[in-house]
Amino acid sequence: MAYEVTATRRRPQHFEDLVGQEFVAETLKNSIKSGQIAHAYLFAGPRGCGKTSTARILAKALNCQSSGTPNDEPCGQCDSCRAITNSSSLDVIEIDGASNTSVNDVRQIKDEVMFPPNSARYKIYIIDEVHMLSTSAFNALLKTIEEPPPYVIFIFATTELQKVPATIKSRCQQFNFRLVPVEKVKNLLADACREMNIQSDAEALYWIAKESGGSIRDSYTLFDQVTAFSDGYITYEKIRDKLGLLGVDRLNSLFGFCAAGKTEEALNELDGFLESGISIEQLISNSCEYIRSLLLIKNGIRREALLGQSPERYSQDVLDSWNTVQTERALSLFLQLYRDIRYSLSPRYELELAFSRLCWLSQYVSPAEVKAEIDKAHALLENAPRPAQVNNSAGAQAVPSFGAMQTPS
Repeated sequence: MAYEVTATRRRPQHFEDLVGQEFVAETLKNSIKSGQIAHAYLFAGPRGCGKTSTARILAKALNCQSSGTPNDEPCGQCDSCRAITNSSSLDVIEIDGASNTSVNDVRQIKDEVMFPPNSARYKIYIIDEVHMLSTSAFNALLKTIEEPPPYVIFIFATTELQKVPATIKSRCQQFNFRLVPVEKVKNLLADACREMNIQSDAEALYWIAKESGGSIRDSYTLFDQVTAFSDGYITYEKIRDKLGLLGVDRLNSLFGFCAAGKTEEALNELDGFLESGISIEQLISNSCEYIRSLLLIKNGIRREALLGQSPERYSQDVLDSWNTVQTERALSLFLQLYRDIRYSLSPRYELELAFSRLCWLSQYVSPAEVKAEIDKAHALLENAPRPAQVNNSAGAQAVPSFGAMQTPS
């Protein structure tokens, strides 16, 4: 049997499989149970979060042959369900909006909807990346969407909702898909490991989940890449070495020099990283993540799902050297650095300057701290006893005033 990538092999087949989109799944199931089926749906959200999968599940639920009416739990075994799963159904037409953008493509759809479905209950059009349609194509589609034949249902999917005209949105039931939390993505990856008989460390799976940015498809794609070189056991050390990542251990060393004020050692360590092939952009990005994790730990947050690493892996010396204000200052410095290198004469010079500044960060005092110290000093001066005033009433005449002095003749 031909190899199948994890994202395809583990594509959701039922509403219960839609991780992170429970609201969408529950709403669609309730509408099917009550018979309140709309003639057009608009699924919007980031890439890889289940829009097309939901459209296919909805199509199977509407055309499932296990009962005489639409079934909110499609059987997955009937001819209609299998055909939709294999993308071979004549009555469920998937169209790529990015490559069928012209008004002529929409006219073809308008001609086809006049014919009833071949064998299914509904003829369903799933149009991916619908925002790519031209303005004339959208206009040609308006009347068909508003009053389609009773056996036709449109399902639109888009990653850029703002590009879909309001006239289209107003004719569709809109569902907003969300990015999937890191913890849930990590659990999906753990299930994939068990399915493939692969051992894995939780720390490695958390890293993959964080890198995916909440996209399940992205996480599975990265998971396949990591699996290819892990020899049946996925660890963070293997990922770090094979993908050329810095890793917390190496960042602990670099930031340890900065926290100790050892500028020469820090710059030499930085030069070693750059010589090993790590890009400046990646070094800045990893440094930002590292400092952010330090800031979270200093504020009492120790959840591995947020940190991406076990909190014990971060250097205690660095945590003790900088207070919360100084850590915030360091993060702000690197975020600004990422913006500055785009227009810099030499990005490397900017990076070296940033780490040189980190080496004296322990001496940084925020304006709020300066004000607090000034207020303390002011309060001390106000409460301090004033020196006793000398009574000059007796000796006032002994010292002549300037006005009483006579000029010599």
